[in-house]
Amino acid sequence: MEHYDVIIVGAGLSGIGAARQLQDKCPGRTFLILEAREAIGGTWDLFRYPGIRSDSDMYTMGYDSKPWLNPKAIADGPSILAYVREAAAERGIDRLIRFRHKVREAEWSSAEGRWTITADHEGEARKYACGMLFVCSGYYSYDHGHTPHFEGLETFAGKVVHPQHWPEDLDYSGKRVVIIGSGATAMTLVPSMAAKAAKVTMLQRSPTYVVSLPSQDIVARWLRRLLPEQLAYRITRWKNVMFQRYVYQQTRVNPDKVRNKLLGMLRKALGPELVAKHFTPSYKPWDQRLCLVPDGDLFKAIRSGKADVVTDQVARITPDGIELASGQKLPADIIVTATGLDLIVLGNIAFEVDDRPISFPNTYSYKGMMFSGVPNLVYTLGYINASWTLRSELVAEFVCRLVNHLHAKGLRQCTPTLRANEQQMPERALIDDFSPGYIRRAIDRMARQGDHEPWVNTQNYLLDRKTIREAPLEDGVLVFSNPGESASSAAPVSRAA
Repeated sequence: MEHYDVIIVGAGLSGIGAARQLQDKCPGRTFLILEAREAIGGTWDLFRYPGIRSDSDMYTMGYDSKPWLNPKAIADGPSILAYVREAAAERGIDRLIRFRHKVREAEWSSAEGRWTITADHEGEARKYACGMLFVCSGYYSYDHGHTPHFEGLETFAGKVVHPQHWPEDLDYSGKRVVIIGSGATAMTLVPSMAAKAAKVTMLQRSPTYVVSLPSQDIVARWLRRLLPEQLAYRITRWKNVMFQRYVYQQTRVNPDKVRNKLLGMLRKALGPELVAKHFTPSYKPWDQRLCLVPDGDLFKAIRSGKADVVTDQVARITPDGIELASGQKLPADIIVTATGLDLIVLGNIAFEVDDRPISFPNTYSYKGMMFSGVPNLVYTLGYINASWTLRSELVAEFVCRLVNHLHAKGLRQCTPTLRANEQQMPERALIDDFSPGYIRRAIDRMARQGDHEPWVNTQNYLLDRKTIREAPLEDGVLVFSNPGESASSAAPVSRAA
């Protein structure tokens, strides 16, 4: 059985970024990436629907070690995929990936101080061992998206498509398209499909906050003309981090002011009547993610008459379209169910510690990246209110620090451990103050967070830079040990009931 210092699960944006950091910060340590699919790229290789693009700027979504040089800050999917593949190839990381290896089980042995990983490879079970397991598999199922039950769907005479499994040969030229949903995917699809379709209708149950930003960052272009590439990139990255944080903080302390600002911008783009009817949410800004529209492309499609928005609920699907709760009928040749993701926890891997199955809802999350009582397991969960990569890179830095610390001290195990006075610690959902449906559907399957550091998931990049990047590893919560020592008994897998 092959043994590695670190095994990374997932060869997407996070996994490739983690591998780059291990190369830079942990020379001499061995690692392997296990990827369930046959290609690098994760989300950006899986999704192929028209117009797919980033919903964050690429100066914060790109790697700190690899400047984003494409002029578009809000980039299309193929450009992002090319960037991730190049980031892997230029370091030889693509040769350290085992493709079509779906990790099914992970078993920790305290006696041996290692994880044993079982991966399915084309029907064959393959086993690998590692000291540190780093799960970078994202948080949603690659097998299927979320589609709610729609009465009569089986009677529809046209084509039904979920964006997660977009047919390469789908011809929507001159067709009537109804897109069910109001998130980033739906708002990307509308202007992209409107160029060829006869009519595109976005059908939403309720409105979402939408903001238009330029697809190119003028400041970034100016800095690149004046400064070395890496310096210009990092200044732009920090500028955007601070702007994102400022906007988010304003939504928390002054939500009405931000709401009025957002709606005012929309009224200028679409007119007061349309905004009042279809673009005025009932919740506060950033209670759900803001939808980013580059260069106002959604608004242009609506103004052209090629696209429209309907706010209503589906009563039933009919052979020729959709009947709404209001009685209105939407004729359709194609129905796109942009109804969200199916969230899963740590790739649906079955975890055990010393033959005991891990129930993650019965654990506390250590800094949003480890679990109480679970040794040598780190996972990446990016930010909800900022670019995913900002947090994934901090977590990867932590893994590098941890691996180096264990090696320098001659230790093998590191276990986040609840102290005696924390056994009955008040608990909260791992992701709180954020209410989209895809989170609510899965939150009960996730670990919990407590009421104080380090058992909280802050969603605050500036704070995480201190608590993840700079805080000492020997913090009285992480228990370091070797096989046969007492760390396992000192750190129960489950919190107190």
